[in-house]
Order: sequence, then C-alpha cells, then structure tokens
Amino acid sequence: MEINQLVYLVAIAEEASFSRAAERLGVAQPSISQQVKKLEDELGTPLLDRLPRRVVPTAAGEKLLEHARRILAELSDARRRLSDSATTVSGSLKIGAIPTIAPYLLPDVLKHFASKHPHVHVDVVEDVTARLASLAEQGELDLAILSTLEGGPTLHVETIGHEALHLLLPKAHRLAKRKSVPWSDLTEERFLVLHEMHCLSGQVAHVCQRRKVRPNVVMRGAQLSTIAEMVSAGIGVSVVPAMMADHDKNPGRLTLPFAGEAPTREICLAWSLLRYRTQAARAMEQTIRQRL
Repeated sequence: MEINQLVYLVAIAEEASFSRAAERLGVAQPSISQQVKKLEDELGTPLLDRLPRRVVPTAAGEKLLEHARRILAELSDARRRLSDSATTVSGSLKIGAIPTIAPYLLPDVLKHFASKHPHVHVDVVEDVTARLASLAEQGELDLAILSTLEGGPTLHVETIGHEALHLLLPKAHRLAKRKSVPWSDLTEERFLVLHEMHCLSGQVAHVCQRRKVRPNVVMRGAQLSTIAEMVSAGIGVSVVPAMMADHDKNPGRLTLPFAGEAPTREICLAWSLLRYRTQAARAMEQTIRQRL
C-alpha cells in the first residue's frame, strides 16, 4: 500500500469519477485506474463500484477511506509543523469564504495580508456554508469565513462581528426617497432571494418571520450580483448584507436601512481543532479581525 494510492482513492470517492479525480490531481486517468486496481488486488477486495454514471465506494472502500483520510491528514499536519519553524511567515494557506462575504471582504483582507506577508501563497475557495464547514473540519481549509454556524468537537467556530442587513431596491421605487423602511411597508413587495443552500436565504427568512412579514418570493438566484441586477431591472426588492451595499455603485439601485432595530447576521471564523495551525493561518486570522 502506497501513499499515492490512498490519495487517488480519496479523490475518486470525493469526485465520484475517475476522470474528475485525475483532472483534479493533474494525473493521467490510466495511471489512477492502474494504481487503484493494484491496491484492490493487494487487499483482495473491490474498493470501488464502477456504476454507469458514477463511482461509489464499496463497504470495504468506506472502511479504508476512513483510515486513508486520517493518514493523509496526519502527513499533511507533519509537513505543516516542519515547515512552520522559520521566523518569517511563509508557506501556503488555503482559506474559504461564502459567496456573500468573499467578493466584498477578501480583496481588502488579501491586499493587507500580502503587504505584510509576501512569502505566503494563498488559495481561496468560495462555496456555501455546509461545504466550507466540512472542508474546515477535515483540515482541508486552514480557515473559513462564514455566517451563523455552530461549532463541534472537532470544529472551532468563533463569532467575530455582526453585520447589518439592508433593503436593496430600484432607484425609481416608491420607497426610494425614504431614510429608512418599516417592515410593515413591505407586505406587498416582490422579493428576490438566494437559493436555500445559501445561509443568507435562511437568515432573511428568519428576520421576516420575526417581523411578521410573509415575503412574496417571486424569484431565487445563486449569486447576489445576479439578484442585484434583477432589482435594477425593477423585478423586485431584496435584503442584502451591508458590505455589499457599501461596494455597490450601480446608479440603477440603492440600499436603505430598516426602521427600528436593524436586522443583522453573524460573521464567523472556523477551523479544525485537530490540525496544527501555522503562523500563516494565525496571521490571516489577525488580518481578518483587523479589516472587518
């Protein structure tokens, strides 16, 4: 049994495909297939079921995958500890951020981080909360920036701030000249919201429920930028985070605060409790706290 065979097995299981695993690892597909077959022959049992449209682990494969992930994580941890002994912050760093935070916070954070730590290579993963939380817990991310997430035995989650939510509406809207908008004035509005996989969608639904507003949701989208363009077109209104409002310069729409107590969302950091935290990871955490 060789380390590269375990790497291939984990990638195939995660991608449910030999070809996608090969592409992800930058290895020729025949090489991956041969190595997995060699491992199966050595162990005397099939590890993967080759179905017509996908590849899934067998019962034996699931058992080996559990050990393989642990072995690969320990090897990665050892490399990180050995490379983290220098006084200069260097190496590689992999961080994640949800799509409703990444485009608004990360450019400023990464600019300041790079100016202080030019020897660190940063890789950014942008995905929904559930996926980033899983990657962080497995140690595949050094740090994740999320909103409203509970920690666990192997995942540290810390709230580092709260961000106001605002109403996004077309410039010609009947409420556009207001300084703030009461929730009672939104009962007849057409709402545009994110798909339910995005945590902001659930947060907006919770806020509406607390304000006793039943939003008339006429459209769902995958990106805030797309929803914002729909708002400019006059299709409806939306609830967006303040950091988006601060960066939005489109003349066809505007944002207004809500009257009374402002609805907010939590901004959280998450990382694995089972993995060694490098100097670079700790430096990135500090930069995020400073720039938020």
